[in-house]
Amino acid sequence: MEKITSVHNQHVKDWKKLQTRKERQKTNTYLLDGWHLVNEAIASQVSILTLIGTQEQFELHPDILTHGFETYEVTKEIMTDITDSVTPQGIAAVVEKPKDDLEIPTKLTGAWLLLDQIQDPGNIGTMVRTADAAGFVGVVAGRKTADLYSPKVVRSMQGSQFHLQLRQGNLFSWLNQFRQAALPVYGTELNQDAKSFREVESADDFALIMGNEGHGMQPELLQQTTQNLYIPMAGKAESLNVAVSAGILMFQLKQK
Repeated sequence: MEKITSVHNQHVKDWKKLQTRKERQKTNTYLLDGWHLVNEAIASQVSILTLIGTQEQFELHPDILTHGFETYEVTKEIMTDITDSVTPQGIAAVVEKPKDDLEIPTKLTGAWLLLDQIQDPGNIGTMVRTADAAGFVGVVAGRKTADLYSPKVVRSMQGSQFHLQLRQGNLFSWLNQFRQAALPVYGTELNQDAKSFREVESADDFALIMGNEGHGMQPELLQQTTQNLYIPMAGKAESLNVAVSAGILMFQLKQK
């Protein structure tokens, strides 16, 4: 185990670069920050390329050193430097992104959540966690959707990225594949053609699209959906947060 004490060390510089989308795409890796995420990765048998921790954490949790990961002991200053946490827990790991995250499965089955230009990291992470909880197969981030592997999204997903498939790509191409598989695709735009989600029967195989927080779904994308859904509201609120709406719809559509 190598010990690093300087923030100017090249390894430290490389780890810090993973806070940027450009570096994550270049290396096809991202950083996990905190014990929950690291333990989730280990439990899910995700390939951990590098384990990073402080002396204090390694002394408190010596079992983590028995896995044979490439390991570096760093100072608290370095841990603060490479993560975007105000109070990091003193443990982090570099892991690989899925190698097939840009591919559309040849056979589409199960429930999929498609994100159309969603921008808020917290919303994205919450929807991925909810998709995991609702039994969805995967989540697809369309173009102009915030990066699924940014530090804030990763923190918000809380390890659910290890339990389902995360993909990125052109949603129009995905819709074409769903259409070829004769699977329903549900849009979520409030208009005169929208149908109450309560009128739709639950199913195993389908796609649900959630649109941008401010502008909703792209009109061209909406035109290619099987049915457009809305959530009836008894109160006076004008709208729901996109992650809240997604949660209601995901559990309803997958309900058995």
